[in-house]
Formats: sequence, C-alpha cells, structure tokens
Amino acid sequence: MSPAEFILVHYHEISLKGRNRPRFIRLLADNLLQATADLGVTRAQRLPGRIVLHPGSETSWDAIATRVARVCGVSNFSRVLRSPLDLEAIKTTLAEEVARHPFTSFRVTAKRGFKAFPLTSQELNREVGAFIQARTGARVDLEHPELIAYIEILPREALCYVGKLKGPGGLPVGMSGVVVALLSGGVDSPVAAFRMMKRGCRVIFVHFHSHPFLSRASQDEARALVARLTQYQYRSRLYLVPFGELQRQVVLSVRAPYRVIAYRRFMARIAERIARLQGATALVTGESLGQVASQTLHNLAVIEGAVELPVLRPLIGMDKEEITAQAQAIGTFAVSILPDEDCCQLFTPRDPAVRSTLEELEKAESVLDVDGLVAAALKGAELQEFAFPPGVLGPAAASLPASPTSAPAPVPPGP
Repeated sequence: MSPAEFILVHYHEISLKGRNRPRFIRLLADNLLQATADLGVTRAQRLPGRIVLHPGSETSWDAIATRVARVCGVSNFSRVLRSPLDLEAIKTTLAEEVARHPFTSFRVTAKRGFKAFPLTSQELNREVGAFIQARTGARVDLEHPELIAYIEILPREALCYVGKLKGPGGLPVGMSGVVVALLSGGVDSPVAAFRMMKRGCRVIFVHFHSHPFLSRASQDEARALVARLTQYQYRSRLYLVPFGELQRQVVLSVRAPYRVIAYRRFMARIAERIARLQGATALVTGESLGQVASQTLHNLAVIEGAVELPVLRPLIGMDKEEITAQAQAIGTFAVSILPDEDCCQLFTPRDPAVRSTLEELEKAESVLDVDGLVAAALKGAELQEFAFPPGVLGPAAASLPASPTSAPAPVPPGP
C-alpha cells in the first residue's frame, strides 16, 4: 500500500462501555495488530470512535482486509487516504480513491468532527459531490447510490474513503473472560465457540475421542477446527481427552437408555475440571434444543446437573439451517463434514431416553467410581497449542492464561 493509504476501523459495541471503554479499545487495537502481525502493519492509532492501522509499503490491501474482517469487535473498515484540511486537496484525494471503482451513481457523506473547519458537512457534500460528478459524469443518488464516498474531518487532517467492509461486530476477544468449549467433530460446536468469541470470550477447547477403540480421525478433525477458529482469537488450547475406556465402564454399569446422558455428564465433569485449571468461568456446548434425543429440556437439565459452573449454549434457539449457514461463513463447515469416527458413535444405544431425571442418572452412576474415571481421563489428556499467524506472538497473546508446564495435562483439583 502507498504511504498515503491507511485502514480505518470503526468498532462495534465498545462505544457503549462507559468508563471501561479505553481498556476495551486498547484490547481491540492489540487484537488488530496480532491479526496482521505478519503483514507489515506497524501501528494501531487510537482516535475517537475509530482505530487507524498503519500498513507498510509492501502490505497487501486484500490480505489485510481478509484478516481485519475476522477481528471480533470490528463493525466496519475501509481503505482510506489522508488529506490536508483544504477543500481542493480533499476533492482531489477523494476523486483519486473514487477512480478505483466502477459506478454510475454516488453519494458523498461528510462528517465534520472538527467543528472549526470552515464548511459544514452539507456544504462539503455539495462541493465535493459536484467535483466528482463533473469528473465522472455519474449521477447523484442520495437514496440508493452504487457508491458512497466518505469524508471525515479531524483536527489535523481529513480522511477520504469509498465504501465500508463489514466486520463480525460484537466485542474484542479477551474482553469477557475465558470459557471452555466442548468440541465435537460436527457442525454445531465450532459455531458455538465462535459465537462466544464474538461476545468477547477467549475459548479453550476440549475434544473427547475413543482411540484406540476408534481411529484418530476425530482428533485430526478437532485440530483442523481449532486451527481454523484460532484465526478469530490468535492463541488457542486444545485438550484431547481419551474417552473410550470411560464409555466402556458406563456400558457395563448403566442401562442403555441412559448411557448417552451419562456420557454427556462425564464430559461436562471433565471439562469443568479443565476449566478450573485454566481459570475459565463457564462451559460452552453446541446443543440446540430438540435437535437430538439428548438435547431435550429434561436431558439438558440432567446433564447440567453434573457440574457447578454455568453451561452456556449459544445455539439453543437456532435451527440446523441457521447453524450451517454460520459454519459456512466462518470457514468451519468444510472441515466439520469430513468423515471421522466421533466418540459418540462408540457404544451408542439404539433408543436413548428423551425424558431422563437427575435422580435416575445419579442412581445409575452410583455404581461407578465417578471421580476415578474423571481422573483417569484427565491423566491421559494431551494438550496442544495453536497460534495465528503461525509462529507470531503479538500483544493479544497476553490474555491467554499461563500454560500448564507438563503434558499430558495434570489432574486439576475438583470443585
């Protein structure tokens, strides 16, 4: 990009955060720098209501646009040209940017943040609009223009740009704390994790597998999903927890209709132990109400009864079509539909209960060494870490809790 070009980022809900706003803006600026750490961006300048990224001369606009479009907390962004606070300079600068785009109708939208500038916003719209119309022959259309040219008047300069690209909105990752997401190889759970990132949470992933009873395919798929989702939070951790032996013990002791619910309760317990180890304050699942037998209201309540931490279900009111559309948008769908051997396929009963009770499950589990089974699964867990961009550590890495010093993952204390 040329020395005169910059990236103007407008943020989303941060503007509502009152006295905490400076900290949140700083976090978003750090995340923007981390997302573009290998692209030559040298600085994230914080201005009132916006952030300006300063790219290097070799930086590609297309590469930056792809990265910034994935930064949670970004409402929209644009490639901008800076101009002196002079009407003729503003006309020339904006006309230069407009010339990059084909259009037959347009509108100029000026925002005079610096009130000492001699022209009002409406006067700027008319003056610059007439200049562009004379140069291009395009007609002015205030209601449905093909192109919108923007001018922002600041105390020392004007920012000129065309159009706005959308970001994901929401809050910067790291703003709302840490959660642990139960990650299967399916479509739903990666979307649930992303939706928590969009609400400002840093997500730690837990995947349950049944190797050596089944192949390692589900572990490979979990790694691929976490690698994809790390593009939204820059540092990730994935716990790979062996679950096959625990399932075998459940099959030996628990009646068939209750086995799936028992599996889910053990998964929740193990995830809660990892959450406490990592300083996380909630669990996240990809459950959608009524989608499968284990996701009825009664069964969800029984599953949640196994743990003390809150269980967040971002997809609870979404249907499969909505979930699939978001999976495609965030880039996880193509990975999720790859064939694998999920642990849920092992020892699955034909007719699981759809209306279990907490008393029934607690009675069924009473013959099991619950704490021992949880501890054994945790002892065999593997911890893997992911970074984006690969091999680049930037300011956003600081918000991830310190990594355990040993692997496999140590057994954390119970609640």
